[in-house]
Amino acid sequence: MSIDHYENFPVASVLCPPSLRPAVVAIYHFARTADDIADEGDAPESQRLADLAAYRIELQRCAAGESAQDARWLHVFGPLAVQMRRFALPPQLLADLLSAFEQDTGNPRYPDRATLLDYCRRSADPIGRLLLHLYGVRDAVALQQSDAICSALQLINFWQDFSVDLPRGRHYAPVADAARHGLTLEQLQMQQDSPATRAMVRELCLWARELMLSGAPLVHRLPGRAGWELRLVVQGGLRILEKIEQMNHATLARRPKLAALDAPRLLWRALGMRARPATARSPA
Repeated sequence: MSIDHYENFPVASVLCPPSLRPAVVAIYHFARTADDIADEGDAPESQRLADLAAYRIELQRCAAGESAQDARWLHVFGPLAVQMRRFALPPQLLADLLSAFEQDTGNPRYPDRATLLDYCRRSADPIGRLLLHLYGVRDAVALQQSDAICSALQLINFWQDFSVDLPRGRHYAPVADAARHGLTLEQLQMQQDSPATRAMVRELCLWARELMLSGAPLVHRLPGRAGWELRLVVQGGLRILEKIEQMNHATLARRPKLAALDAPRLLWRALGMRARPATARSPA
């Protein structure tokens, strides 16, 4: 459901209509390149921020119908400009992604769930809104459900990746949630698996599950293949949560992931998603 290492982004899959694939790929390369500027290599924070500022200027040129000037990213903004004109893509959604990537460079801490959701609003939700825009689905309820799915996917990725993020100094567990279980972020960074850390992860996973299920009815609003792709995205996120539960929420020690053997289960559960209110559990 995703390509390379940019999570939560279904890129030009076999379920994506051919007419939309160039736009999806252009958006993907825009986001992937910006994320790499913020996250990859060994450049200092000041250089990353300077490069992201230059990248933002290129986006502004693109949105204004001007030609890209920075040779480093001509391969990104050339195709993106074409698709922005063709589909009238909202520039603010692309700018919101850059805001989140800029925030990433400082490895911030999040005092509570509201501040973490604000990050998800800029790092994840724009992707869903851009895809809905391409499909012509733009009503308020659909956008709210899309935001719930995208934020849930981002949170699930955080809880799945504790063992990867913590050694890099990345703290996505809200301070308030850690404190409620008698933990500090410094203790979490030591990656000492304990009943307290597992209880915290369990609680965070329940939050992500509730958010995902609140957005799941959107799968019945999207036309044709898009709705089926979204069913698989939703079920993939729920399956990761299930795997975390099966390992007793010990994600500070190891990372669960989907495997090829999960595909039949995901397909079966996707087929079982009926147009009815979501329940507390994913379809069996």
